[in-house]
Amino acid sequence: MGTIKVKNIRVYAYHGCLIEEGKIGSDYRVDLKVKADLSKSAVTDNLEDTVDYVHLNKIVKQEMAIRSKLLEEVAKRILDRILVEIPIVKQAIVAVSKLNPPIGGNVEMVTIEMCKNRD
Repeated sequence: MGTIKVKNIRVYAYHGCLIEEGKIGSDYRVDLKVKADLSKSAVTDNLEDTVDYVHLNKIVKQEMAIRSKLLEEVAKRILDRILVEIPIVKQAIVAVSKLNPPIGGNVEMVTIEMCKNRD
């Protein structure tokens, strides 16, 4: 089993419960970690035998573009798509962070992290 990490995917999106958040938007950071059997790709040196991190990045950007009230809902969509579209993945962990959240204080970011395993 091996691990592939994609860190600090930066996107601008419109998530949040406040009406203003849907209009103004804000900066987000997404971090992914996927576990898969990488033994075949280590021997074949073929992209088809591993997890393509370009594909992971595309999933994140597409799902972050769909407005949601809660980051949990966005994270679930990202996890679901990874497990559906990339059969080699056995486990996926995603952390979605809202940078400088509008919570009335000097807060760098708020992060939710979720994990999903292949059944």
